Parts: sequence; C-alpha cells; structure tokens
Amino acid sequence: MLSGKKIAVLMGGPGSEREVSLASGKAVLKALLGLGLDAVAVDVTTTQIDLPEGTDLAFNVIHGTFGEDGQLQDALEKLGVPYTGAGSASSKLAFDKNLAKERFIAAGVPTPLSEIVDLSAGSMIPIYVEPPLVIKPPREGSSVGIQIVRSSEQLDAAMQKAAASYDEVLVESFIEGKELTVGILDGGALPIVHIAPPDGVYDMASKYPWLSGAQGSEYFCPADLDLETTMAVQAAAVAAHHSLGVEIYSRVDVLLDSQNRPFVLEANTIPGMTETSLLPKAAAATGISFPELCKTIAELSLKLRS
Repeated sequence: MLSGKKIAVLMGGPGSEREVSLASGKAVLKALLGLGLDAVAVDVTTTQIDLPEGTDLAFNVIHGTFGEDGQLQDALEKLGVPYTGAGSASSKLAFDKNLAKERFIAAGVPTPLSEIVDLSAGSMIPIYVEPPLVIKPPREGSSVGIQIVRSSEQLDAAMQKAAASYDEVLVESFIEGKELTVGILDGGALPIVHIAPPDGVYDMASKYPWLSGAQGSEYFCPADLDLETTMAVQAAAVAAHHSLGVEIYSRVDVLLDSQNRPFVLEANTIPGMTETSLLPKAAAATGISFPELCKTIAELSLKLRS
C-alpha cells in the first residue's frame, strides 16, 4: 500500500516538546527509509506547514502543542492530505484534560476524582479534592506544568504558581501506586509497560534524561501483574481510547493503586516514537519491530483517510 507513496515525516513543532519530537521524527524517518519507502523529513517550526510537492501521507510525530491538539490535523484536512493517527476531533478531545475527563466519566472509565479550578476567579482553592492531589494544566503534554501537592500547607503556593501561567487547571486526587502505560494499536491493547521513576515521580526529567542529564526511569514490559489485573488495566485503557473516539493508535497512562484498581489519567495520541519509547517497547514485546510498527501506523492511516 505504501509503495510509490511519498511520506512526509512531520517533526519538531513550535511547542515545549520540540526536542523530543525531533528525536521521534528522526527515528520514524530512519525506519521508513530502511523499509525502502519514499520518506522525507519536514521540520515544522511554526504553525505553518510547507509540505513537499506530491506528498501522499503526512506521518505526524509532533508531540504536544500544534501536533497533538487538533490544529495540525485541521490544517492537513484543509490541504486534503491524509495523515497518521488521531483525527482533528479526537485529538482536541484527548489533548484537553478537562474534556477528556468528562468523556471518561460518561463512559464509566475508572479515573481519579477531579475538579476544574478557575484561576482567574476569586478563590483558587479546590472544593472537592483535598491533598494529596495533582495540579495539571488542561492543555499541555509530557507532564509539563504538573505539580504534586502532598499537604494542605503546600496548596496555596502551588495554586499561585499555576496561576502565573494558566487561567484554569485540572485538580485530581493523587493516586499512590504503580505507573503503567498501555499502547493501543488498531483498537487492541498491547502489553502493559510498568514505569519505575527513580524518585517515584514520572516527570519530564525522568521521562527524557537525555534532555536534562537526570537519572532516567526503569521500564518493565510486560508488567509483572497477575492475569486478572492485567485484563482490568488493559480493558480500562481500551475503554478510554474508544471513549475519545481516537483513531489508529494511542498510549493510555494508568495508575494502579494498592488494591490493584486501575485509574486512567490520559490518552496520548502522539506518543513517543523512538525505538526505546514506550509504545514501540510494548509493540516489540508482541514481536512487532519498530519499522513494522511505523509501517502499520502509516498503512492503517492511509486506508482510513484515502
């Protein structure tokens, strides 16, 4: 299906995850070229897209702002160019934590207790969620701007810090437990990855140690869970993916508490795509090589949008 097709690998982007996206883009480009396909790199630096003439498919690996929030998808649809992954509507839903949370609750997906706090209003203290809690900007990716508040004494300062950058935040109950992530490919769950951060907090530094020189997290795939727990976690992840209407693939982040209850945090529609990223790691555990994963995503996307 991809033979004779020109594939533009869109990478970089104008957002805070630019460096990570460039790494993903270079890995995908290398994989596609290694398969003998006609692929070319497109470094996106603004919200303007300049595609090579004759592009048949845009392989989108722009994480976060612009690439993952529906803007790029809208632009490509206007150009009439098929693209990989989630569509414009599902991208907007998944990227906005507030809207995604509403869908999770409506679909019965297990997710932490939460509320939206308007930081431009008078009181900035949550009403329903008490510490320990997590403060999340509603429209950022890769743990950008996230704060964990473990006591009431820390709450006011944390909310003031959030108010300096955001008009509103999502506040969630903090779930103590295992950090898990589940890749979804063509509607089905891949093996679960257990993430073990060095200090117990999975943030930008422990996700991407090559950016900061910090100690990285350890990853175990398949996660060491019993069959019943494995099935519950995968079912929650698949339900989250479908509740948002996400197409082709995603990676769903889940916390598992001490009673082995899964709580879905979010669905990432443009997850990391280097050979050591978590979705490729999960695919590899089923025998799908990184080049084969890239090819599958491209073929499924082209079939959906051609």
